[in-house]
Amino acid sequence: MVGLSIGEKYFIQGGIAHDLRTDGRKRLTPRPIFVETGNISQSNGSARVRIGATEVIASVKAELGRPSALHPDKGKVSINVDCSPTAAPMFEGRGGEELSAELSVALQRCLLGGKSGSGAGIDLSSLAIVEGKICWDLYIEGLVVSSDGNLLDALGAAIKAALSNTGIPRVNVAAGASGDEQPEVDISDEEFLQFDTSKVPVIVTLTKVGRHYTVDATSEEESQMSSAVSISVNRQGNICGLTKRGGAGLDPSVILDMISVAQSVSERLINTLDSQIAAAEAGEDEL
Repeated sequence: MVGLSIGEKYFIQGGIAHDLRTDGRKRLTPRPIFVETGNISQSNGSARVRIGATEVIASVKAELGRPSALHPDKGKVSINVDCSPTAAPMFEGRGGEELSAELSVALQRCLLGGKSGSGAGIDLSSLAIVEGKICWDLYIEGLVVSSDGNLLDALGAAIKAALSNTGIPRVNVAAGASGDEQPEVDISDEEFLQFDTSKVPVIVTLTKVGRHYTVDATSEEESQMSSAVSISVNRQGNICGLTKRGGAGLDPSVILDMISVAQSVSERLINTLDSQIAAAEAGEDEL
């Protein structure tokens, strides 16, 4: 929890009301985003994202698994977040565990459309190898290194960048397996398929302070919020997921306006993030 004096609280709230935040940004202006990829050699893909003083890392590990009975033609994705105790005092002990669980569930809703995977921003069907028998399971791990607000959006960006960096080994399936027999597979050590992230969304969180809402809120701004709505939007402008936190209710018309703003902001964010990812990948190739 950010400790602020009454004067500091009024200053933050007044700045947002007058569309001039304490760091000079307007309400709908995000901070610059910086991306590095390929940070973790033991993973299939990884990325580090920094937004202001918020820094997160995401890694992707691919393992062969068996599709679920409900979705025999799809692979599986799990998302888990860990908040480093060194990132902020509030992450020590139970506070960090609760926030880690909250962020993991929110990312699941925003990127996978919930536990069922319906409406997923990540194409689960592309992870199937043999229907009902073999698929890829992706284990996505997020780590909060340092925190100055907007963790969910930063983690979403890091996951998108890590998936762009992910190479899935080519799998050759031996012919001849029948019935319930598990087919034999050969996993290539040399050939990798690049994971398609063209429909993977970004997350835009709109944080309501007073009568107005901001994008990319800092920790101090978040301490003054009444509620926040996080909306995941892909390049086509489609809404892939939505989650809300904070006790204050929101009128449906306000939520619809937030969705419209998120779609507009997401377009700029996707272009910026794609440019950063391309630059990071180019720099990695030169090494």
